[in-house]
Amino acid sequence: MGLYLSTDLLLAAYSQGFFPMPHPVTAEICWFNPDPRAILPLDSYHVSRSLARTLRKVPFEIRCDSDFAGVIDACADRPETWINGEIREAFIRLHREGHGHSLEVWLEGELVGGTYGVAIGGAFFAESKFHRVTDASKVALFYLTAHLRSRGFILLEVQFLTEHLATLGAKEISAPIYEAALRRALAIETSFLPFSLSAMGPIPSDKMPAG
Repeated sequence: MGLYLSTDLLLAAYSQGFFPMPHPVTAEICWFNPDPRAILPLDSYHVSRSLARTLRKVPFEIRCDSDFAGVIDACADRPETWINGEIREAFIRLHREGHGHSLEVWLEGELVGGTYGVAIGGAFFAESKFHRVTDASKVALFYLTAHLRSRGFILLEVQFLTEHLATLGAKEISAPIYEAALRRALAIETSFLPFSLSAMGPIPSDKMPAG
């Protein structure tokens, strides 16, 4: 099982535009390369007035890679999930080997939101997100996009467009456009770490017009 989703195989697949998900019935690992593909442009994350207020007033603590397993387990903790044991083990292995990363939202010492994914070159492939308090997953994505910009990343891939992601600025692009963007991103020499909140710029004002 572990050899099938080896780190080398996963990195090669993401670099060619594919990502794994288990079949809902057989649990066999299938490889997806959807057309169109959803991305979240790093320069156009939509921060509503209510989210800006949350960012400014709720005393969240933002961490990176402090509990990768906790994030993936929280993402899987729902009635229907594609994150089975094989996927979990493979991504924890990616994390241990320096390719998988989590962006975490903590409140009063508890993990309340987060997202995780894979970093290769200047591309980040977001896998899933979760929240246990209002807006915590939006907060995680806000800081993820800010961090990626600060590190010189140019591509944030989010697989499939959902209504929720669309409200945050995500959009669909065709496979040829995605493949070209992926090639450009993979050619960039950068790294996900180090993580620095001070490098991300200011939190948006909550005095903007309602959005």
